[in-house]
Amino acid sequence: MSPDSATVAASALLGGRHKSARRRVEDVLLSMAAALVAALCYGIAAVMQAMAVRAASRRKANAGRAALGGVDPSLVLRMLRQWPFIASLGLDLIGFAAQLVALRRLPLFAAQAIIAGNLAVTAVFAAWLMRLELAWREWLAVAGVIVGVSMLALSAGAHPATGVSEDFKLALILAVAGIAVAGVAASRLKEPARTPLLGAIAGLGYGVLAVAARVLPGFSPHELIRDPAAYALAAAGIVSFMLYATALEGGSVTVATAAVVIAETIPPAVVGVMFLGDHTRPGLGGVALLGFSLAVVCAVALARFGETDEQGLTAAQRRVRQSADREPSPRAAS
Repeated sequence: MSPDSATVAASALLGGRHKSARRRVEDVLLSMAAALVAALCYGIAAVMQAMAVRAASRRKANAGRAALGGVDPSLVLRMLRQWPFIASLGLDLIGFAAQLVALRRLPLFAAQAIIAGNLAVTAVFAAWLMRLELAWREWLAVAGVIVGVSMLALSAGAHPATGVSEDFKLALILAVAGIAVAGVAASRLKEPARTPLLGAIAGLGYGVLAVAARVLPGFSPHELIRDPAAYALAAAGIVSFMLYATALEGGSVTVATAAVVIAETIPPAVVGVMFLGDHTRPGLGGVALLGFSLAVVCAVALARFGETDEQGLTAAQRRVRQSADREPSPRAAS
């Protein structure tokens, strides 16, 4: 090979490596942006849904309607007439689509921790839109989520999941079935065990959803119909939503949401590292572990914002909001 040919070959090789490295950087930036969009959409949607609940409840009180046995079947219909609720459903859909994009290339330990940070978004927007007071510890937790997510962004590398067998995907379906059975059993328990167990089981279901999304080969109808992971994803979403709603029924929002955050982040992260080839950038494993821990712990500290309505507020905060709204409290009226 002549010197000129060797030079051309070396230049082509270096150019190819440069393009590959640039493509990897673009992939991680796109995936990280998608995860942040998902967290932002989920966080804002939670506040808008809470606003719709408040508005619908006020209309009920003003109309003098009494709910049968404390349950008002028309509440959902009234919420559907609230533009914040309709908008929140759109935001949830956008958030879910962004989550799927993030999970295609981003390691589970990074994607799940970032998305769990939606509680920080909810807390900030609740303080602004719903006039809730955040304690200094909660503002510190918001800052901790931001720092933790930034550390994950620094340490995570974008790459597709390692190919998995059909048996692995079928195991995801069996896992959803096991989660459903465990959830039914936990729902029959008494407090204080019922709420945290239901929350943790629901979180495991959301974790299965994330793993299933990570191993999907693509999003075309042909690929989804033929892939067991798509069915595991759909079943996990339905089961987890029902179990989380059951946990909130008569239980503490803070306890249930904290259990969900822990169970939907830590187990999938372990599965990703052990079975899907998830890894950090060289030499940044410690940074990723610290960022992951900080983001999850601070998200748990903001767990009461898992449902930003009257149930998640302290008595002092209810008085502050009632004074600001200049409206009598429905609870006080009752």
